[in-house]
Amino acid sequence: MFGDDSITWGELLRVSTAELGSEQEARWLCENASGLERGEFDAARGDVVSERCGIALRAMVARRLTGEPLQYVMKSWSFRHLDVLVDKRVLIPRPETEVVVQMALDLASEMLRSSKSKLRVADLGTGSGVIGLSLASELPRGSTEVWLTDMSADALEVARANLAGSGLINSDVRIVQGSWFAALPSELKKSFDLIVSNPPYIGVHDTSVEASVRNYEPHLALFAGSDGLDAYREIIAQAGDWLVTNGWLVLEIGHQQGDAVSDLLTQKNFKQIEIRQDLAVRDRIAIAKI
Repeated sequence: MFGDDSITWGELLRVSTAELGSEQEARWLCENASGLERGEFDAARGDVVSERCGIALRAMVARRLTGEPLQYVMKSWSFRHLDVLVDKRVLIPRPETEVVVQMALDLASEMLRSSKSKLRVADLGTGSGVIGLSLASELPRGSTEVWLTDMSADALEVARANLAGSGLINSDVRIVQGSWFAALPSELKKSFDLIVSNPPYIGVHDTSVEASVRNYEPHLALFAGSDGLDAYREIIAQAGDWLVTNGWLVLEIGHQQGDAVSDLLTQKNFKQIEIRQDLAVRDRIAIAKI
């Protein structure tokens, strides 16, 4: 039926659902191939599918059936209020990270309410840029200077594309390449009010990692030494040199890493250390003040 030049979108949705075993995934792919939003697609179910759209959908279904993540197949995904480009150069944005962003937003908003007229913020290891761009878009315009860093040139290409597509291109967002703090100008030491990071935190020998994650997502953004803590050790060791007094560090963590990350923060004289949970009530966020 994929080769039928008179097939409608409604029929193609049924065929795709049968192949994929998921009506929701089939719908997303059909909407992506057609270029239509949900309501528009529903109205177009009786329309005949063009050859170009049919070929595009057939290719996406084939990729999905090999196990490639849906987000990479579609090349886009929603994160909070953003629709972002995602591909194999960057991690897939996850709901857990949306909770991390909310924590950072809450802290930033409190600082703006108390005394700060403008905040300097860093998103270390930004990947697709979703953390930093969410902060820049959801905090009052003009209230933040946001620095996005990553050592991967490929990842920063994705972040730049998402900046361009976010409507923030004329806002105070800077994208710089380098490993963690090495990307930042040295004259900015002791000037950041908030530093946020979702670093790699999986141990290289962790056998619980899903095959689709290990096979498709960039290992540079996933794995951090034998115990998954190497990135935290580096970030926490240097964060005090870059944060203002009473500045906040916000880290996404693995659900079994709360105690270990708390110990690292304590060793570097951070205070008000807390481990917060995600929507599944699992440890997910470490926050601390310098």
